[in-house]
Amino acid sequence: MRIGIVLYPTYGGSGIVATELGKELARIGHEVHFITYSQPVKLGGYKKNIHYHEVRVSDYPLFTYTPYELVLTSKLVNVVKYEKLDLLHVHYAVPHASAAYMAKKILADQGVNIPLITTLHGTDITLVGKDSSFQPVIEFAINNSDAITAVSNSLREDTLRYFNVNKEVKVISNFIRLENYGRNPSLAVKAKYAPNGEKIITHISNFRKVKRIPDIVHAFKKIVEQVPTVLLLIGDGPERNNVEKLCRELETCEHIHFLGNIKYPQDVLQISDLFMLPSETESFGLAALEAMASGTPVVASRTGGIPEVIEDGIGGLLHEVGNIDEMVKNANIIFQDAEEYKARALEKAKTFDLNQVLPKYLELYEDLLSEKG
Repeated sequence: MRIGIVLYPTYGGSGIVATELGKELARIGHEVHFITYSQPVKLGGYKKNIHYHEVRVSDYPLFTYTPYELVLTSKLVNVVKYEKLDLLHVHYAVPHASAAYMAKKILADQGVNIPLITTLHGTDITLVGKDSSFQPVIEFAINNSDAITAVSNSLREDTLRYFNVNKEVKVISNFIRLENYGRNPSLAVKAKYAPNGEKIITHISNFRKVKRIPDIVHAFKKIVEQVPTVLLLIGDGPERNNVEKLCRELETCEHIHFLGNIKYPQDVLQISDLFMLPSETESFGLAALEAMASGTPVVASRTGGIPEVIEDGIGGLLHEVGNIDEMVKNANIIFQDAEEYKARALEKAKTFDLNQVLPKYLELYEDLLSEKG
């Protein structure tokens, strides 16, 4: 098959999953074309059967805002037509699904029929989708896709709640390639951050308010008073300055390290004793799954799709959103039975290995192509 994958190329979960899916499809012999505005951060160097098409947008004095969706539509038309793609798989509804629909209609007018799959990842539904200015476009794009998938049952339910969807939404979960998260901790890295054998707590996110990182800092202050601990915060975003200010106010900065964006976070996860994800909502929680695959148990909010990934008492322990005392209590429980929780987390992560999920996408692709004839 010749497959076009449209994605955001950044560190977000949707881009990571889309990139890993494309890489695996290419590895087993399919021809994959990534279509986006910059090279996906997880793509790496040259790989057989993989092509990258940059959506390059020029500045026009007429436009106050760059018309990315129109340029993406034109790029999709050209790539589908000249690379003879068999199907398009777009990740994240805005603006990918609507642009792909426009491209599909243009191509149909030229005698080219291209099946369109839209995968919903989370904030395209739970945040952007609830904005009334986007709602009609998202609803239309979803209903006019040939197939729709969501990364969790929770997200599927949210989609049906927020939109008038008249098509089946199939759940195909996010995944990791387990072999990329082998438990091979670097003693040198561990010694750098925990020179005296301190416990290591880690968090990874885009530092947005919905991630509730201040909850981690408040919980950490209580934890570090009981157990020698360091906190490693990976990622960057709009709340970082506020989080840095909070750690100064709580006088915990000497124990907290802001590491910024890291291409391979598993290097840090493998030396961690605990991962925290206290989000207001998560449609899946890919960072938590990456932690579990590294053998690191998770303390997380009981919200959205998180319980589908972690399973209370297996991948870690869950708490109600905003309950800092419960976060502290759960962290100490895991510290006291560390090896057992590490083993459980890894076993749970195996159920989300790419080899378990890929056949579901392949079956979907083949069904659509058989309908196309």
